[in-house]
Amino acid sequence: MIKKMMTAAFVSIALIGSSFAQSSANAVLQKVSNTLKGSKGATANFTYSTTDKNQHNLGTIKGTIALKGSKYYIKQGEIEIFSNGQKTWNFNGSDEVTVSAANSGSGTLDPQKLLSGNFVQTDFKSKMVSSNGSFYVIELTPVDARKNFTKVTVYVDKSKNMITKANVLEKRGNTISFKMTDINTSASLPDSKFVFNPAAHPGVEVIN
Repeated sequence: MIKKMMTAAFVSIALIGSSFAQSSANAVLQKVSNTLKGSKGATANFTYSTTDKNQHNLGTIKGTIALKGSKYYIKQGEIEIFSNGQKTWNFNGSDEVTVSAANSGSGTLDPQKLLSGNFVQTDFKSKMVSSNGSFYVIELTPVDARKNFTKVTVYVDKSKNMITKANVLEKRGNTISFKMTDINTSASLPDSKFVFNPAAHPGVEVIN
């Protein structure tokens, strides 16, 4: 009887701890969401690198990103991605742009969702891993098992209330690491920045 009571007690403590971890993680991510919602826009430089399960570097990409509400713009080399929250334009930097719905049911995690923190309630189970030092470390597990990744670990800068680092573990074993620097949360960004303009790119084939 005593053993059963101790077991029940440990289970209760574990459940309470798990509930608190999720609650505190969601509270932090809500602050991240509020930071972006309260700004005219945000810009940053980023580094995007991929390693395989044996920690071999598969490549590193550097670029710039701009965020405004549900909108985002990414430039990496000649490649540009525009998204106005309804449509996404992937421009290859040369002669072709592919248009798709912003929420097309893809298994990937788009940058705006990853960095804004406003997607957790329905898309992820969250857990606070650490609140020590200058970052909150939060682990996110997708509710939808069809996603092509199994876990996302985000690092929230306490002074900025921004996700400045993230590691995405893919099902095939690769890890994608994303890091932002030179963050400006007071950028004034016109809505036109998040829409591909065919007139400014004559001769580009548009694929819907």
